[in-house]
Amino acid sequence: QVHLVESGGGLVQPGGSLRLSCAARGSIFSIDVMGWYRQVPGQQRQLVASITRGGGTNYGDSVKGRFTISRDNAKSTVYLQMNSLRPEDTAVYYCNAGGVVFGAWGQGTQVTVSS
Repeated sequence: QVHLVESGGGLVQPGGSLRLSCAARGSIFSIDVMGWYRQVPGQQRQLVASITRGGGTNYGDSVKGRFTISRDNAKSTVYLQMNSLRPEDTAVYYCNAGGVVFGAWGQGTQVTVSS
């Protein structure tokens, strides 16, 4: 399994932007689906966005039009560009490689949207 490390989280004002990165130790070229999930205390982890090896993307309804997922297989890195951030986007964001059941997870990065 690959080892995933997220970065780029922090505190941002509503309407602001952040870019999260997920760096993998090990190649992600052969991993079909990479994804970003988020979780707030007391709630289940939910899908934010996913991307296939071929570049196909899928987004959660609440982030469509605001967030963009991308992957650079040569750098073994997946990105999440988050624009027009809202307080309800506040959560710990996790990177996933290979699916929620058998895949690998990063340690998470906190995103806080607050004025």
